[in-house]
Amino acid sequence: MPGHSEEAAYLGLGGNIGDPRAAMAKALRAIDADRMTKVIKVSSLYSTPPWGKVDQPSFLNAVAQVRTQRSPRALLDLCLDTEVFLKRVRGERFGPRLIDIDVLLYGTRSIREVGLEVPHPRMFLRAFVLVPLSDVAPDLTIRNVKVSSYLTGLDTRGIEKVTADGSWWRE
Repeated sequence: MPGHSEEAAYLGLGGNIGDPRAAMAKALRAIDADRMTKVIKVSSLYSTPPWGKVDQPSFLNAVAQVRTQRSPRALLDLCLDTEVFLKRVRGERFGPRLIDIDVLLYGTRSIREVGLEVPHPRMFLRAFVLVPLSDVAPDLTIRNVKVSSYLTGLDTRGIEKVTADGSWWRE
């Protein structure tokens, strides 16, 4: 694995049970402690209404930009291992969760493998991903389209900034 060139990647984080802010902060610190991955920039924390399954508590969501020498699959494994470390239990799809960490983007690559699709296939439909992504990378373009343009037409009602900046995970 060492010898892989370094890539920029974006991770989506969220949760809505227990203390999701603390869980996401611990997750980011664990990922940042990985010798092959460093957290570069983190969005503000956002409170967002539930999506998909709406009869559950609001979520907290954030996006982190990382630089990694890990392959896309190894970065996903780091995220999944971090969820396990934080005692995530996988229940119903779109249901309540303590922590969720998704690989949204990995450089400019398009990847379609079992269990790994990059860009994340549903991120373009989810304001709870695109709002914090545009916070952390306002000039980012994906498939020749600016992130902010993907937000046009999506329902952003109920999405509220909880922290002034992205330093919340270091507290």
